[in-house]
Amino acid sequence: MITIFNRKELTSTFDMKTQVKVRELMAQYHIPYSYKVINRKSPSPFSAGSRARTGTFGENLQLAYEYTIYVKKIDYEKANAIINGKIK
Repeated sequence: MITIFNRKELTSTFDMKTQVKVRELMAQYHIPYSYKVINRKSPSPFSAGSRARTGTFGENLQLAYEYTIYVKKIDYEKANAIINGKIK
């Protein structure tokens, strides 16, 4: 089980295709992972409703979602070597 105490961030990307490739590689090599998706356009408690005031005109909507993938600390070196060899 991956918890906040035994995990390390493997990668963070705004590209959906990249995060799919990384997750497929982790599954292929049987490396447990967890991921987090952050919607950068959603209102926050500090600026509730700002999107309604400003809209999205002129913003790059490809940067709306950030995908962060975590692996166990003990699997980090192996996972990093796999993604660096296969994705770039």
